Amino acid sequence: MIRPPFPAPRAILFDLDGTLADTAPDLAAAVNLLRTTRGLEPTPYAILRPTASAGARGMIGAAFGLTPADEGYEALRLEWFDNYQNAMAVHSTLFDGIPELLKGIVDGGMAWGIVTNKPSRFTDPLVGMIGLDHAGCVISGDTMPQPKPHPGPLLEGARRLGIAPELCWYVGDDQRDVEAGRAAGMLTVACTWGYCGAVDPATWGADVLLDTPSALLDLLLSTAGALAA
Repeated sequence: MIRPPFPAPRAILFDLDGTLADTAPDLAAAVNLLRTTRGLEPTPYAILRPTASAGARGMIGAAFGLTPADEGYEALRLEWFDNYQNAMAVHSTLFDGIPELLKGIVDGGMAWGIVTNKPSRFTDPLVGMIGLDHAGCVISGDTMPQPKPHPGPLLEGARRLGIAPELCWYVGDDQRDVEAGRAAGMLTVACTWGYCGAVDPATWGADVLLDTPSALLDLLLSTAGALAA
């Protein structure tokens, strides 16, 4: 449900992994390559997928039971980065309905952009590989001094689009996305089509909770003044 009142948006900012793009297959393949090269069985994809939004921390935690504070974690993280960079768009695709959603936003005269915690080392080439290189802005996890849930990356995205933060919506599939959006003064949309894991997105306090990209487009179309006729 949406919590009125709210201003009609002039821009939509999106998280990347688990929101615009289903990148979990390639993220999981990169961590399972770590296991198979060590003579270990691959971790089932069903275990890895829900951790995809947490990046290396989530994947290595699920596959090896290690945290960033544990010995051996950093070496695995760096090797996982190399594995992923070498094959980051083999199976990754946009979620169903995302191309239509982005077209509807553009046709309505609105801007859109990407704000992700994914390092620019991966974000910059990936957006072109999967058809997102027409984004109005791309803010990566290392663009600003602090990543999400700090509001800085979202505020920088709004600045680059030239639109006031209060006229932006932020869409993501993780609690930190909602926290960052609220801190930036944006309306927040939690999407359940992503990698929400075992946590109930309804507990995040988002302004809107949606199950499909088409539901977001429908909401935009029904918002007075959101999209031009």
